[in-house]
Amino acid sequence: MRNDERYEIQRAFDLLPHVIGASWASVEFRMKGIKKPTREEFREKTLQYLKMVEPVFESYPQDEEFDAIRKYIDFRKNEEYEKIISGLNKEIEKRYDRYVDYG
Repeated sequence: MRNDERYEIQRAFDLLPHVIGASWASVEFRMKGIKKPTREEFREKTLQYLKMVEPVFESYPQDEEFDAIRKYIDFRKNEEYEKIISGLNKEIEKRYDRYVDYG
């Protein structure tokens, strides 16, 4: 698969974790009055919300012509999940710091 064929999916996985996951997690903690969740709580909640969009990740047809992109999506999804839980997603860590500092 060429890079240009997966470019849009790459960009989506660069943005979705913090735009959806961390944003929704921040709102939930704010609404519950939790000003200082632990990093682990924040990461887990972020992942919980990101996983809610999994039907989109699985939306391409099971046709052979989509095999390569479906495999790439599955790889990137799992990679992003691991980065969130392990603290290696820098955007999620920034969002956590911002929330506990200004939440």
